[in-house]
Amino acid sequence: MFVLSDTPSIANRFLREMRDIRIQGDRMRFRRNLERMGEIMAYEISKSFDYVSEEIETPLTSTSTLTLNEQPIIISVMRASLPFYNGFLNYFDQAGSGFIGAFRDESQPGEITVQLGYHASPTVEERIIILADPMLATGKSLVESIQTILSHGTPKHIHIAAVIAAPEGIKYLKENVTCPYSLWLGAIDEKLNHQSYIVPGLGDAGDLAFGPKL
Repeated sequence: MFVLSDTPSIANRFLREMRDIRIQGDRMRFRRNLERMGEIMAYEISKSFDYVSEEIETPLTSTSTLTLNEQPIIISVMRASLPFYNGFLNYFDQAGSGFIGAFRDESQPGEITVQLGYHASPTVEERIIILADPMLATGKSLVESIQTILSHGTPKHIHIAAVIAAPEGIKYLKENVTCPYSLWLGAIDEKLNHQSYIVPGLGDAGDLAFGPKL
């Protein structure tokens, strides 16, 4: 498990702005900071990939350089993850893309379930997957998303990326995901509240990025 905030960096500024109620009301800035976090995490994840040496010609001579051996598939858990996903796509600009629609169902009093309504992606068989979802709260939506991915093939490895995680969500992933995966986080927060929101967290990432939903 990699936690970005364990090491002081410029990412702390972006995360602070996303949390700060005086700043986060600026939707464009919130989306851009989500995108920046995706870019930084894409760079960190890229260090774990395989590279091959490639000979190229410069204006003066030939030289060898390392190039990515295999492009990943980036899968966005909509809707909150779209700006976050764009950050990954900015760096892995030749990657394939997939999309999963997930939402919290709170229609039953005292019970929160996850509903998946949409899935589209290239083949995942023996591919490296980056699964992007900015908030790892209960972990249920990510587990459901992974089960959906596995129903369409067996990936080589799944890199789960989130900006903020709760300990309960991390524990739920460990208990319910059996395929090979790595966890990449911006920060680990204190806990979930009674509504299953992360504390201190930042609120509803989807609403902050795109406006309140009905």
